[in-house]
Amino acid sequence: MDKILILDFGSQTTQLIGRRIRDMGVYTEILPGDASLEGIIPAAGEGGDRFRGIILSGSPESVYSSAGAAPDKRVYHSGLPLLGICYGLQRMNFDNGGRVEPLPRREYGGVEVRIGPSAGNGGLRDGAANPLAPRFLAGFDPSLPLTAITAGTASADTGRGFTFTAWMSHGDTLTVLAPGFLEYGRSAAGFPAVVISGSKPWFGLQFHPEVTHSERGLEILAAFTFGVCQCKPGWTMEQYIEEVRRLLQERVGTNPALLLISGGVDSTVAGALLLKTLDPGQVHLMYMDTGLMRKDETRTVKAGLERLGARHLHIIHCEDEFLSALKGLTDPEAKRRAVGDLFITIQEREVARLGLPGSCFLVQGTLYTDLIESGKGVGKKARLIKSHHNVGSPLVEAKRKAGLVIEPLDRLYKDEVRRLGRLLALDEDVVRRHPFPGPGLAVRILGEVTREKCDILREADAVYIEELKRRRGPSGESLYDEIWQAFAALLPIRSVGVAGDIRKYGWVLVLRAITSSDGMTAGVYPFPAKDLLEISTLITNTVKDIGRVTYDISSKPPATIEWE
Repeated sequence: MDKILILDFGSQTTQLIGRRIRDMGVYTEILPGDASLEGIIPAAGEGGDRFRGIILSGSPESVYSSAGAAPDKRVYHSGLPLLGICYGLQRMNFDNGGRVEPLPRREYGGVEVRIGPSAGNGGLRDGAANPLAPRFLAGFDPSLPLTAITAGTASADTGRGFTFTAWMSHGDTLTVLAPGFLEYGRSAAGFPAVVISGSKPWFGLQFHPEVTHSERGLEILAAFTFGVCQCKPGWTMEQYIEEVRRLLQERVGTNPALLLISGGVDSTVAGALLLKTLDPGQVHLMYMDTGLMRKDETRTVKAGLERLGARHLHIIHCEDEFLSALKGLTDPEAKRRAVGDLFITIQEREVARLGLPGSCFLVQGTLYTDLIESGKGVGKKARLIKSHHNVGSPLVEAKRKAGLVIEPLDRLYKDEVRRLGRLLALDEDVVRRHPFPGPGLAVRILGEVTREKCDILREADAVYIEELKRRRGPSGESLYDEIWQAFAALLPIRSVGVAGDIRKYGWVLVLRAITSSDGMTAGVYPFPAKDLLEISTLITNTVKDIGRVTYDISSKPPATIEWE
Protein backbone atom coordinates (compact mmCIF):
# COMPACT_ATOMS: atom_id res chain seq x y z
CA MET A 1 0.00 0.00 0.00
CA ASP A 2 1.37 3.41 -0.98
CA LYS A 3 1.82 5.83 1.93
CA ILE A 4 2.69 9.47 2.57
CA LEU A 5 4.91 10.33 5.55
CA ILE A 6 4.03 13.55 7.41
CA LEU A 7 6.52 15.13 9.80
CA ASP A 8 4.68 17.08 12.49
CA PHE A 9 6.42 20.24 13.73
CA GLY A 10 3.55 21.27 15.99
CA SER A 11 0.95 22.80 13.70
CA GLN A 12 -2.66 22.80 14.91
CA THR A 13 -3.65 21.42 11.51
CA THR A 14 -1.08 18.68 10.88
CA GLN A 15 -3.68 15.94 11.24
CA LEU A 16 -5.89 17.77 8.76
CA ILE A 17 -3.19 17.20 6.15
CA GLY A 18 -3.23 13.51 6.93
CA ARG A 19 -6.97 13.08 6.92
CA ARG A 20 -7.46 15.09 3.70
CA ILE A 21 -5.12 12.65 1.98
CA ARG A 22 -6.70 9.65 3.72
CA ASP A 23 -10.07 10.82 2.45
CA MET A 24 -8.68 10.42 -1.04
CA GLY A 25 -7.73 6.80 -0.28
CA VAL A 26 -4.01 7.12 0.51
CA TYR A 27 -2.71 6.11 3.93
CA THR A 28 -0.71 8.70 5.87
CA GLU A 29 1.64 8.14 8.78
CA ILE A 30 2.59 11.00 11.09
CA LEU A 31 5.85 11.20 13.03
CA PRO A 32 7.39 13.97 15.15
CA GLY A 33 9.16 16.51 12.95
CA ASP A 34 12.58 15.76 14.42
CA ALA A 35 12.15 11.95 14.60
CA SER A 36 15.02 9.76 13.46
CA LEU A 37 14.16 8.26 10.10
CA GLU A 38 16.77 5.54 10.26
CA GLY A 39 15.18 2.33 9.07
CA ILE A 40 12.14 4.25 7.77
CA ILE A 41 13.38 6.20 4.78
CA PRO A 42 15.96 3.62 3.57
CA ALA A 43 13.23 1.00 3.51
CA ALA A 44 10.79 3.24 1.69
CA GLY A 45 11.09 1.52 -1.67
CA GLU A 46 11.12 -2.04 -0.33
CA GLY A 47 8.20 -4.39 0.16
CA GLY A 48 4.51 -3.86 -0.48
CA ASP A 49 4.02 -0.89 1.85
CA ARG A 50 6.14 2.10 0.97
CA PHE A 51 6.37 5.82 1.42
CA ARG A 52 5.99 7.65 -1.86
CA GLY A 53 6.49 11.18 -0.50
CA ILE A 54 7.13 13.31 2.60
CA ILE A 55 5.23 16.36 3.86
CA LEU A 56 6.80 18.84 6.31
CA SER A 57 4.05 20.44 8.39
CA GLY A 58 3.60 23.93 9.77
CA SER A 59 4.71 25.02 13.23
CA PRO A 60 4.16 27.83 15.76
CA GLU A 61 7.96 28.23 15.94
CA SER A 62 10.55 29.99 13.74
CA VAL A 63 13.36 28.21 11.91
CA TYR A 64 15.93 30.61 13.42
CA SER A 65 14.79 30.08 17.04
CA SER A 66 16.09 27.34 19.32
CA ALA A 67 12.56 25.89 19.51
CA GLY A 68 12.35 25.44 15.75
CA ALA A 69 12.98 21.74 15.15
CA ALA A 70 14.83 20.47 12.08
CA PRO A 71 14.03 17.20 10.29
CA ASP A 72 16.41 14.28 10.01
CA LYS A 73 18.87 15.04 7.17
CA ARG A 74 17.77 11.81 5.51
CA VAL A 75 14.71 13.75 4.34
CA TYR A 76 16.84 15.71 1.89
CA HIS A 77 18.81 12.69 0.68
CA SER A 78 15.98 10.19 0.32
CA GLY A 79 15.14 11.04 -3.27
CA LEU A 80 11.46 11.14 -2.28
CA PRO A 81 9.25 14.08 -3.25
CA LEU A 82 8.92 16.71 -0.51
CA LEU A 83 6.11 19.15 0.19
CA GLY A 84 6.81 21.89 2.72
CA ILE A 85 3.75 23.66 4.17
CA CYS A 86 4.27 27.06 5.86
CA TYR A 87 7.04 26.33 8.41
CA GLY A 88 7.83 23.23 6.33
CA LEU A 89 8.67 25.44 3.33
CA GLN A 90 10.70 27.80 5.49
CA ARG A 91 12.54 24.83 7.01
CA MET A 92 13.32 23.37 3.60
CA ASN A 93 14.55 26.74 2.30
CA PHE A 94 16.60 27.49 5.43
CA ASP A 95 18.20 24.02 5.60
CA ASN A 96 19.33 24.25 1.98
CA GLY A 97 21.02 27.64 2.06
CA GLY A 98 18.16 30.14 1.88
CA ARG A 99 17.21 32.86 4.33
CA VAL A 100 14.08 33.32 6.45
CA GLU A 101 13.29 36.54 8.32
CA PRO A 102 10.39 38.05 10.29
CA LEU A 103 7.72 39.90 8.35
CA PRO A 104 7.04 43.55 9.16
CA ARG A 105 3.40 42.47 9.46
CA ARG A 106 1.98 38.95 9.73
CA GLU A 107 0.15 37.42 6.80
CA TYR A 108 -2.99 35.98 8.34
CA GLY A 109 -6.33 34.78 7.06
CA GLY A 110 -7.49 34.79 3.45
CA VAL A 111 -4.77 36.18 1.18
CA GLU A 112 -4.86 36.42 -2.62
CA VAL A 113 -2.10 34.45 -4.34
CA ARG A 114 -1.01 34.76 -7.95
CA ILE A 115 0.45 31.73 -9.74
CA GLY A 116 2.10 32.20 -13.12
CA PRO A 117 4.91 33.67 -15.21
CA SER A 118 4.59 37.11 -13.64
CA ALA A 119 4.44 35.82 -10.07
CA GLY A 120 8.12 36.05 -9.28
CA ASN A 121 11.55 34.91 -10.44
CA GLY A 122 10.16 31.60 -11.60
CA GLY A 123 6.97 30.99 -13.50
CA LEU A 124 5.07 28.19 -15.15
CA ARG A 125 7.27 28.18 -18.23
CA ASP A 126 10.30 27.41 -16.05
CA GLY A 127 8.65 24.05 -15.26
CA ALA A 128 10.71 22.48 -18.04
CA ALA A 129 13.63 22.35 -15.58
CA ASN A 130 11.51 20.24 -13.25
CA PRO A 131 9.28 17.86 -15.22
CA LEU A 132 7.07 17.32 -12.15
CA ALA A 133 6.27 21.02 -11.75
CA PRO A 134 3.34 21.03 -14.24
CA ARG A 135 1.81 18.05 -12.44
CA PHE A 136 2.05 19.83 -9.09
CA LEU A 137 0.72 23.07 -10.54
CA ALA A 138 -2.27 21.17 -11.90
CA GLY A 139 -3.68 21.55 -8.39
CA PHE A 140 -3.93 25.32 -8.93
CA ASP A 141 -5.54 25.14 -12.40
CA PRO A 142 -9.29 25.89 -12.03
CA SER A 143 -10.00 24.10 -15.30
CA LEU A 144 -8.90 20.76 -13.84
CA PRO A 145 -11.39 18.95 -11.56
CA LEU A 146 -10.30 16.82 -8.61
CA THR A 147 -11.15 13.61 -10.47
CA ALA A 148 -8.67 14.48 -13.23
CA ILE A 149 -5.94 15.28 -10.72
CA THR A 150 -6.37 12.08 -8.69
CA ALA A 151 -5.85 10.13 -11.92
CA GLY A 152 -2.20 11.23 -11.55
CA THR A 153 -1.64 12.44 -15.12
CA ALA A 154 -3.07 15.99 -15.09
CA SER A 155 -0.73 18.88 -15.97
CA ALA A 156 -1.21 22.61 -15.68
CA ASP A 157 -1.58 24.81 -18.74
CA THR A 158 1.82 26.48 -18.53
CA GLY A 159 0.70 29.41 -20.63
CA ARG A 160 -1.84 30.58 -18.06
CA GLY A 161 -1.71 32.25 -14.70
CA PHE A 162 -4.05 31.55 -11.80
CA THR A 163 -5.31 33.67 -8.92
CA PHE A 164 -6.92 32.16 -5.84
CA THR A 165 -7.44 32.79 -2.12
CA ALA A 166 -5.15 30.93 0.27
CA TRP A 167 -5.35 30.69 4.06
CA MET A 168 -2.16 31.97 5.69
CA SER A 169 -0.92 32.15 9.26
CA HIS A 170 2.74 33.08 9.51
CA GLY A 171 5.01 35.80 10.80
CA ASP A 172 8.15 34.89 8.82
CA THR A 173 8.89 34.87 5.11
CA LEU A 174 11.54 33.70 2.65
CA THR A 175 13.83 36.64 1.91
CA VAL A 176 16.48 34.68 -0.03
CA LEU A 177 15.58 31.49 -1.89
CA ALA A 178 17.89 28.49 -1.51
CA PRO A 179 20.06 27.75 -4.57
CA GLY A 180 17.99 26.13 -7.29
CA PHE A 181 14.62 27.21 -5.84
CA LEU A 182 12.20 29.22 -7.98
CA GLU A 183 9.22 31.33 -6.95
CA TYR A 184 6.07 30.21 -8.74
CA GLY A 185 3.49 32.05 -6.65
CA ARG A 186 3.38 35.36 -4.80
CA SER A 187 0.98 36.78 -2.21
CA ALA A 188 -0.83 40.06 -2.72
CA ALA A 189 1.66 41.64 -0.33
CA GLY A 190 4.55 40.58 -2.57
CA PHE A 191 5.97 37.64 -0.57
CA PRO A 192 6.78 34.13 -1.88
CA ALA A 193 3.75 31.83 -1.63
CA VAL A 194 4.67 28.88 -3.90
CA VAL A 195 8.27 27.71 -4.34
CA ILE A 196 9.54 24.78 -6.41
CA SER A 197 13.02 23.36 -6.84
CA GLY A 198 14.23 23.65 -10.41
CA SER A 199 15.66 20.13 -10.45
CA LYS A 200 14.53 18.15 -7.39
CA PRO A 201 11.00 16.92 -6.57
CA TRP A 202 10.66 19.56 -3.82
CA PHE A 203 7.65 21.83 -3.52
CA GLY A 204 6.71 24.45 -0.96
CA LEU A 205 3.59 26.41 0.03
CA GLN A 206 3.51 29.46 2.30
CA PHE A 207 -0.13 28.74 3.12
CA HIS A 208 -2.27 25.90 4.45
CA PRO A 209 -4.03 23.88 1.71
CA GLU A 210 -5.40 21.50 4.36
CA VAL A 211 -7.91 24.01 5.77
CA THR A 212 -11.21 24.47 3.99
CA HIS A 213 -10.69 28.25 3.71
CA SER A 214 -7.98 27.70 1.05
CA GLU A 215 -9.39 27.55 -2.47
CA ARG A 216 -8.16 24.51 -4.42
CA GLY A 217 -6.60 23.15 -1.22
CA LEU A 218 -7.75 19.58 -1.76
CA GLU A 219 -6.71 19.71 -5.42
CA ILE A 220 -3.22 20.94 -4.45
CA LEU A 221 -2.73 18.07 -1.97
CA ALA A 222 -4.06 15.66 -4.60
CA ALA A 223 -1.62 17.02 -7.19
CA PHE A 224 1.28 16.26 -4.84
CA THR A 225 -0.06 12.87 -3.74
CA PHE A 226 -1.14 11.49 -7.11
CA GLY A 227 0.60 13.65 -9.71
CA VAL A 228 4.03 14.02 -8.10
CA CYS A 229 4.21 10.96 -5.80
CA GLN A 230 2.16 8.72 -8.12
CA CYS A 231 0.31 7.11 -5.20
CA LYS A 232 -2.41 4.55 -5.78
CA PRO A 233 -5.44 4.66 -3.43
CA GLY A 234 -5.72 1.74 -1.02
CA TRP A 235 -6.99 3.08 2.32
CA THR A 236 -10.59 2.99 3.62
CA MET A 237 -12.48 3.49 6.89
CA GLU A 238 -13.31 -0.22 6.78
CA GLN A 239 -9.57 -0.90 7.00
CA TYR A 240 -9.34 1.49 9.95
CA ILE A 241 -12.05 -0.46 11.76
CA GLU A 242 -10.23 -3.75 11.15
CA GLU A 243 -6.96 -2.28 12.40
CA VAL A 244 -8.37 -0.68 15.56
CA ARG A 245 -10.38 -3.80 16.44
CA ARG A 246 -7.27 -5.93 16.10
CA LEU A 247 -5.30 -3.56 18.31
CA LEU A 248 -8.09 -3.53 20.92
CA GLN A 249 -8.21 -7.31 21.04
CA GLU A 250 -4.42 -7.57 21.34
CA ARG A 251 -4.08 -4.93 24.04
CA VAL A 252 -7.13 -5.62 26.19
CA GLY A 253 -7.14 -9.38 25.86
CA THR A 254 -9.51 -10.84 28.45
CA ASN A 255 -9.20 -7.90 30.85
CA PRO A 256 -12.24 -5.75 31.59
CA ALA A 257 -12.54 -2.37 29.86
CA LEU A 258 -14.31 0.61 31.39
CA LEU A 259 -15.58 3.47 29.22
CA LEU A 260 -16.70 6.75 30.73
CA ILE A 261 -19.59 7.54 28.43
CA SER A 262 -21.46 10.80 28.02
CA GLY A 263 -24.00 9.79 25.40
CA GLY A 264 -22.45 12.09 22.81
CA VAL A 265 -21.25 10.91 19.41
CA ASP A 266 -17.62 10.26 20.39
CA SER A 267 -18.14 8.17 23.51
CA THR A 268 -21.13 6.34 21.99
CA VAL A 269 -19.11 5.34 18.92
CA ALA A 270 -16.27 4.24 21.21
CA GLY A 271 -18.79 2.19 23.21
CA ALA A 272 -20.20 0.57 20.08
CA LEU A 273 -16.67 -0.24 18.93
CA LEU A 274 -15.92 -1.95 22.25
CA LEU A 275 -19.17 -3.91 22.29
CA LYS A 276 -18.66 -5.09 18.70
CA THR A 277 -14.99 -6.00 19.29
CA LEU A 278 -14.78 -7.49 22.78
CA ASP A 279 -17.04 -9.86 24.69
CA PRO A 280 -19.84 -7.55 25.93
CA GLY A 281 -19.33 -9.14 29.34
CA GLN A 282 -15.89 -7.45 29.49
CA VAL A 283 -17.27 -4.00 28.72
CA HIS A 284 -18.39 -1.71 31.52
CA LEU A 285 -20.06 1.56 30.53
CA MET A 286 -20.16 4.22 33.22
CA TYR A 287 -22.31 7.29 32.85
CA MET A 288 -22.07 10.09 35.38
CA ASP A 289 -25.04 12.37 35.87
CA THR A 290 -22.94 15.40 36.77
CA GLY A 291 -25.73 17.96 36.78
CA LEU A 292 -23.86 19.59 33.89
CA MET A 293 -25.66 17.71 31.13
CA ARG A 294 -28.30 18.63 28.57
CA LYS A 295 -32.00 18.39 29.37
CA ASP A 296 -33.26 14.79 29.82
CA GLU A 297 -29.75 13.51 29.04
CA THR A 298 -29.69 10.65 31.54
CA ARG A 299 -32.92 9.12 30.26
CA THR A 300 -31.81 9.44 26.63
CA VAL A 301 -28.37 7.96 27.28
CA LYS A 302 -29.71 4.99 29.24
CA ALA A 303 -32.14 4.04 26.47
CA GLY A 304 -29.49 4.40 23.76
CA LEU A 305 -26.86 2.28 25.53
CA GLU A 306 -29.34 -0.47 26.28
CA ARG A 307 -30.15 -0.61 22.56
CA LEU A 308 -26.44 -1.16 21.88
CA GLY A 309 -26.57 -4.34 23.93
CA ALA A 310 -24.64 -3.12 26.98
CA ARG A 311 -24.67 -5.69 29.80
CA HIS A 312 -22.89 -3.58 32.41
CA LEU A 313 -24.30 -0.06 32.50
CA HIS A 314 -23.47 1.92 35.62
CA ILE A 315 -25.29 5.23 36.10
CA ILE A 316 -23.74 7.37 38.84
CA HIS A 317 -25.71 10.31 40.26
CA CYS A 318 -23.06 12.82 41.37
CA GLU A 319 -24.45 16.30 40.71
CA ASP A 320 -23.71 17.55 44.23
CA GLU A 321 -20.07 16.47 44.01
CA PHE A 322 -19.44 18.25 40.72
CA LEU A 323 -21.15 21.47 41.76
CA SER A 324 -19.17 21.42 45.00
CA ALA A 325 -15.87 20.92 43.11
CA LEU A 326 -16.71 23.85 40.82
CA LYS A 327 -17.78 26.21 43.60
CA GLY A 328 -15.86 29.49 43.48
CA LEU A 329 -14.00 28.60 40.25
CA THR A 330 -14.12 31.10 37.39
CA ASP A 331 -10.97 30.34 35.38
CA PRO A 332 -11.82 28.03 32.43
CA GLU A 333 -8.71 25.89 32.83
CA ALA A 334 -9.34 25.50 36.57
CA LYS A 335 -12.89 24.36 35.84
CA ARG A 336 -11.71 21.86 33.24
CA ARG A 337 -9.11 20.43 35.61
CA ALA A 338 -11.62 20.18 38.44
CA VAL A 339 -14.09 18.31 36.23
CA GLY A 340 -11.39 16.03 34.82
CA ASP A 341 -9.96 15.15 38.23
CA LEU A 342 -13.39 14.46 39.70
CA PHE A 343 -14.32 12.23 36.77
CA ILE A 344 -11.31 10.05 37.51
CA THR A 345 -11.76 10.20 41.29
CA ILE A 346 -15.36 9.00 41.03
CA GLN A 347 -14.39 6.45 38.42
CA GLU A 348 -11.72 5.00 40.72
CA ARG A 349 -14.15 4.92 43.61
CA GLU A 350 -16.82 3.20 41.56
CA VAL A 351 -14.36 0.71 40.08
CA ALA A 352 -13.37 -0.26 43.62
CA ARG A 353 -17.02 -0.56 44.59
CA LEU A 354 -17.73 -2.75 41.57
CA GLY A 355 -14.69 -4.91 42.32
CA LEU A 356 -13.04 -4.41 38.92
CA PRO A 357 -9.38 -5.49 38.95
CA GLY A 358 -6.37 -3.20 38.66
CA SER A 359 -5.80 -4.54 35.15
CA CYS A 360 -9.03 -2.86 34.02
CA PHE A 361 -8.40 -0.55 31.06
CA LEU A 362 -9.84 2.97 30.92
CA VAL A 363 -11.21 3.67 27.44
CA GLN A 364 -12.01 7.22 26.32
CA GLY A 365 -13.67 8.69 23.25
CA THR A 366 -10.89 11.27 22.81
CA LEU A 367 -10.58 12.75 19.32
CA TYR A 368 -7.46 14.15 17.75
CA THR A 369 -8.84 17.67 18.02
CA ASP A 370 -8.98 17.18 21.81
CA LEU A 371 -5.33 16.10 21.86
CA ILE A 372 -4.15 18.89 19.59
CA GLU A 373 -5.92 21.67 21.51
CA SER A 374 -4.53 20.24 24.75
CA GLY A 375 -0.98 20.38 23.36
CA LYS A 376 -0.74 16.60 22.89
CA GLY A 377 0.15 16.35 19.22
CA VAL A 378 2.39 13.73 17.72
CA GLY A 379 5.56 15.56 18.70
CA LYS A 380 6.40 17.98 21.50
CA LYS A 381 5.87 21.26 19.65
CA ALA A 382 2.08 21.65 19.76
CA ARG A 383 0.93 24.50 22.00
CA LEU A 384 -1.90 24.38 24.53
CA ILE A 385 -5.11 26.01 23.30
CA LYS A 386 -7.36 24.63 26.02
CA SER A 387 -7.28 21.54 28.23
CA HIS A 388 -9.83 18.82 27.64
CA HIS A 389 -11.10 17.07 30.75
CA ASN A 390 -10.04 13.65 29.46
CA VAL A 391 -6.63 14.83 28.23
CA GLY A 392 -5.10 17.48 30.50
CA SER A 393 -6.10 16.16 33.93
CA PRO A 394 -3.08 15.09 36.04
CA LEU A 395 -4.91 11.94 37.07
CA VAL A 396 -5.63 11.06 33.44
CA GLU A 397 -2.00 11.70 32.62
CA ALA A 398 -0.94 9.34 35.42
CA LYS A 399 -3.22 6.66 34.02
CA ARG A 400 -1.84 7.32 30.55
CA LYS A 401 1.76 6.90 31.74
CA ALA A 402 0.80 3.63 33.41
CA GLY A 403 -0.41 2.35 30.04
CA LEU A 404 -4.00 1.94 31.23
CA VAL A 405 -5.67 4.45 28.89
CA ILE A 406 -6.96 3.43 25.46
CA GLU A 407 -8.28 6.04 23.02
CA PRO A 408 -9.39 4.20 19.87
CA LEU A 409 -10.62 7.41 18.16
CA ASP A 410 -7.56 9.55 18.90
CA ARG A 411 -6.55 9.86 15.24
CA LEU A 412 -10.01 10.72 13.95
CA TYR A 413 -11.94 13.92 13.44
CA LYS A 414 -15.61 14.41 14.19
CA ASP A 415 -16.84 13.78 10.64
CA GLU A 416 -14.75 10.60 10.49
CA VAL A 417 -16.25 9.46 13.80
CA ARG A 418 -19.72 9.95 12.33
CA ARG A 419 -18.72 7.85 9.32
CA LEU A 420 -17.36 5.18 11.68
CA GLY A 421 -20.63 5.25 13.65
CA ARG A 422 -22.63 4.60 10.50
CA LEU A 423 -20.39 1.65 9.62
CA LEU A 424 -21.04 0.31 13.14
CA ALA A 425 -24.80 0.61 12.42
CA LEU A 426 -25.54 3.22 15.09
CA ASP A 427 -28.87 5.03 15.03
CA GLU A 428 -28.79 8.07 12.76
CA ASP A 429 -30.09 10.26 15.61
CA VAL A 430 -26.92 9.44 17.56
CA VAL A 431 -24.56 9.86 14.61
CA ARG A 432 -26.06 13.27 13.70
CA ARG A 433 -25.94 14.61 17.25
CA HIS A 434 -24.01 17.84 17.69
CA PRO A 435 -20.79 17.78 19.74
CA PHE A 436 -21.04 18.37 23.48
CA PRO A 437 -18.00 19.16 25.64
CA GLY A 438 -16.88 16.67 28.26
CA PRO A 439 -17.08 19.24 31.08
CA GLY A 440 -20.62 19.96 29.90
CA LEU A 441 -22.32 23.15 30.99
CA ALA A 442 -19.34 23.98 33.22
CA VAL A 443 -17.62 25.51 30.19
CA ARG A 444 -20.78 27.00 28.71
CA ILE A 445 -21.48 28.95 31.88
CA LEU A 446 -18.87 31.69 31.97
CA GLY A 447 -17.77 32.51 35.49
CA GLU A 448 -18.84 30.53 38.55
CA VAL A 449 -21.10 27.51 37.99
CA THR A 450 -24.21 27.15 40.16
CA ARG A 451 -27.23 24.86 40.12
CA GLU A 452 -29.46 27.81 39.24
CA LYS A 453 -27.36 28.77 36.23
CA CYS A 454 -27.27 25.15 35.04
CA ASP A 455 -31.06 24.94 35.17
CA ILE A 456 -31.43 28.25 33.28
CA LEU A 457 -28.94 27.32 30.57
CA ARG A 458 -30.31 23.79 30.22
CA GLU A 459 -33.81 25.12 29.50
CA ALA A 460 -32.63 27.83 27.10
CA ASP A 461 -30.39 25.42 25.19
CA ALA A 462 -33.23 22.88 24.89
CA VAL A 463 -35.52 25.53 23.37
CA TYR A 464 -32.78 26.56 20.92
CA ILE A 465 -31.96 23.01 19.78
CA GLU A 466 -35.60 21.98 19.47
CA GLU A 467 -36.30 24.99 17.26
CA LEU A 468 -33.32 24.15 15.04
CA LYS A 469 -34.65 20.63 14.58
CA ARG A 470 -38.15 21.93 13.77
CA ARG A 471 -37.18 24.62 11.24
CA ARG A 472 -36.06 24.00 7.66
CA GLY A 473 -32.99 25.56 6.10
CA PRO A 474 -32.36 26.62 2.48
CA SER A 475 -31.36 23.06 1.52
CA GLY A 476 -34.65 21.65 2.76
CA GLU A 477 -32.96 19.91 5.68
CA SER A 478 -33.56 20.98 9.26
CA LEU A 479 -31.44 23.86 10.50
CA TYR A 480 -29.99 21.40 13.00
CA ASP A 481 -28.65 19.20 10.20
CA GLU A 482 -27.31 22.16 8.22
CA ILE A 483 -25.34 23.35 11.28
CA TRP A 484 -22.25 21.43 12.42
CA GLN A 485 -22.59 22.52 16.05
CA ALA A 486 -25.05 24.75 17.88
CA PHE A 487 -25.39 25.57 21.54
CA ALA A 488 -26.16 28.33 24.02
CA ALA A 489 -23.71 29.85 26.53
CA LEU A 490 -24.56 31.90 29.60
CA LEU A 491 -22.56 35.08 30.22
CA PRO A 492 -21.66 36.17 33.78
CA ILE A 493 -23.54 39.47 33.41
CA ARG A 494 -27.09 40.69 33.78
CA SER A 495 -28.74 43.23 31.53
CA VAL A 496 -31.61 45.56 32.26
CA GLY A 497 -34.94 44.78 30.63
CA VAL A 498 -38.67 45.05 31.00
CA ALA A 499 -41.05 42.20 31.82
CA GLY A 500 -44.59 43.45 31.46
CA ASP A 501 -44.45 46.80 33.25
CA ILE A 502 -41.68 45.75 35.63
CA ARG A 503 -38.01 46.68 35.32
CA LYS A 504 -35.83 43.58 35.81
CA TYR A 505 -32.31 42.31 35.31
CA GLY A 506 -31.96 39.11 33.30
CA TRP A 507 -29.01 36.96 32.31
CA VAL A 508 -27.42 37.41 28.86
CA LEU A 509 -27.49 34.34 26.64
CA VAL A 510 -25.19 33.79 23.64
CA LEU A 511 -26.28 31.56 20.76
CA ARG A 512 -23.54 29.83 18.77
CA ALA A 513 -23.99 28.05 15.42
CA ILE A 514 -21.06 27.10 13.22
CA THR A 515 -20.33 25.24 10.02
CA SER A 516 -17.31 22.92 9.81
CA SER A 517 -16.16 19.55 8.55
CA ASP A 518 -13.70 18.64 11.27
CA GLY A 519 -13.79 21.16 14.10
CA MET A 520 -10.30 22.49 13.44
CA THR A 521 -11.66 25.43 11.48
CA ALA A 522 -15.21 26.76 11.57
CA GLY A 523 -17.38 29.40 9.94
CA VAL A 524 -20.46 31.18 11.29
CA TYR A 525 -23.80 29.76 10.18
CA PRO A 526 -25.63 32.50 8.19
CA PHE A 527 -28.97 32.34 9.96
CA PRO A 528 -32.02 33.63 8.11
CA ALA A 529 -32.90 36.75 10.12
CA LYS A 530 -36.49 35.60 10.59
CA ASP A 531 -35.44 32.37 12.30
CA LEU A 532 -32.88 34.04 14.52
CA LEU A 533 -35.34 36.72 15.65
CA GLU A 534 -38.10 34.21 16.34
CA ILE A 535 -35.80 31.86 18.27
CA SER A 536 -34.51 34.74 20.37
CA THR A 537 -38.04 35.87 21.20
CA LEU A 538 -39.13 32.34 22.08
CA ILE A 539 -36.20 31.92 24.49
CA THR A 540 -36.82 35.18 26.34
CA ASN A 541 -40.56 34.40 26.54
CA THR A 542 -40.00 30.83 27.72
CA VAL A 543 -37.02 31.10 30.07
CA LYS A 544 -37.96 33.89 32.48
CA ASP A 545 -34.41 34.46 33.78
CA ILE A 546 -32.99 35.24 30.31
CA GLY A 547 -33.27 38.96 29.60
CA ARG A 548 -31.22 39.32 26.44
CA VAL A 549 -30.04 37.04 23.58
CA THR A 550 -27.02 37.67 21.35
CA TYR A 551 -25.55 35.74 18.39
CA ASP A 552 -21.84 34.92 18.19
CA ILE A 553 -20.45 35.78 14.72
CA SER A 554 -16.81 34.77 15.35
CA SER A 555 -15.14 32.17 13.14
CA LYS A 556 -12.44 29.68 14.19
CA PRO A 557 -9.75 30.90 14.04
CA PRO A 558 -9.35 33.39 15.69
CA ALA A 559 -12.02 32.22 18.18
CA THR A 560 -12.51 28.67 19.41
CA ILE A 561 -15.88 26.95 18.99
CA GLU A 562 -16.63 26.78 22.70
CA TRP A 563 -16.42 29.95 24.77
CA GLU A 564 -14.20 28.32 27.39
